[in-house]
Amino acid sequence: MLDIKNILDTKLWSNSVETWLIAVGIAVGLLLTVKLIRDFLVRHLFRRDQERDDDVNALIAAIVKSVSMPIVAVLFAYIGIQGLDIPKKWSIWVPAIATIAVILQITRSLNVLITFWYKRYQKKYVHDTGERITTLRALTFVSRAVLFAVAVLLALDNVPGVKITTLVASLGIGGIAVAMALQNILGDIFASLSILLDKPFVIGDFIIVDTHMGSIEYIGLKTTRIRSLSGEQLVFSNSDLLKSRIRNYKRMAERRVVFSIGVVYQTDYEALKAIPELIRKIIEDQDHVRFDRAHFQGYGNFALTFETVYYVLSPDYNVYMDIQQAINLEIYRQFEERQIRFAYPTQTLYLNHSSRNTAPEQTAASIQPA
Repeated sequence: MLDIKNILDTKLWSNSVETWLIAVGIAVGLLLTVKLIRDFLVRHLFRRDQERDDDVNALIAAIVKSVSMPIVAVLFAYIGIQGLDIPKKWSIWVPAIATIAVILQITRSLNVLITFWYKRYQKKYVHDTGERITTLRALTFVSRAVLFAVAVLLALDNVPGVKITTLVASLGIGGIAVAMALQNILGDIFASLSILLDKPFVIGDFIIVDTHMGSIEYIGLKTTRIRSLSGEQLVFSNSDLLKSRIRNYKRMAERRVVFSIGVVYQTDYEALKAIPELIRKIIEDQDHVRFDRAHFQGYGNFALTFETVYYVLSPDYNVYMDIQQAINLEIYRQFEERQIRFAYPTQTLYLNHSSRNTAPEQTAASIQPA
């Protein structure tokens, strides 16, 4: 028959089995209690958030949900072994591991807090300007970078035998070699920070880069993605993008429009003289425009050319096209009423017929393209 008392008194690594069982029982009991409380709070708070759309409950639920059970297990194991006789070589590492676990959990919760803030803000201002969203993304990136950097330094500072000052100095030397090897990637990352802080363009802007054009869809650490007019996604390296000449049409306050029309040389002088004023009146009758000028520009190869300039008081391309269409239709209608003919490419040949008994006679023939 087993002697329970002898078994419990048996020494295992300088501690009795009974002491080990008490330590394990304390750790497991605390772990199960925290898990039950965490699961209950998450379910309860999530349900209230769904019913009331409560940001406070949602935030608390997200933070509670971020509690990592493996990290909690490490902390409760540290609490449980406080009554044990730990060898001297391990007595330094046990509190260090517990401290690092606390740092990791705090970092995890703060990262969840930053993510929650970003998503809620983005959801609230989903129809807002791209500039606000781009600035928010930059702040989120910088906040996370600072958080993780501080967490790593604090964790290393608690590792026995590690001196932060020596480590930072060695990283400074090694960082030069790493920077040389990763200069292209680092160039894109710094270009990303430049885009996020300087904001030459933001999410939603319509830009033209060389022969490519589209709307900004995403600005990442290494690349920027643009949705083209034909539907495909264009991916640009951030450093290459900043080296290019970018035309940002979203920042355009108004659009300058220049167009020309040509009428035939047979047009009557009085009708010719009235055309600039006629075009001016047609443009001024449109909404959201500012007339600039209309002039008889010059004599072309086959037409008398008029040049017109006006401004559309909106950057929207569809608005511009609607206005230009209305102007074109009205010019056509009024030219038709006044019997003013538009010119198109023609050629005129002059034929010279001569003989001994007759004087030279010239015959003109007009050749028009089929």
